[in-house]
Amino acid sequence: MVQAYILIQTEVGKAADVAREISGIQGVTLAEDVTGPYDVIVRAEANNVDELGKLVVAQIQSVEGITRTLTCPIVHI
Repeated sequence: MVQAYILIQTEVGKAADVAREISGIQGVTLAEDVTGPYDVIVRAEANNVDELGKLVVAQIQSVEGITRTLTCPIVHI
């Protein structure tokens, strides 16, 4: 299992809508709107890195109002 945090920038005023829509995507375990340089922080999981990439590119990035994402895979050192 691969887990990651996805940091999202949105259009002005769209953070709550983006977080709400993303929270319904399978593989997303948490989606919250926040303040700071990013507008939404998502925690997601997938079986492998390829599936995680597909989740981000095909589903999360297609949500209306998103301008940029940064995916941060979780590592256990």
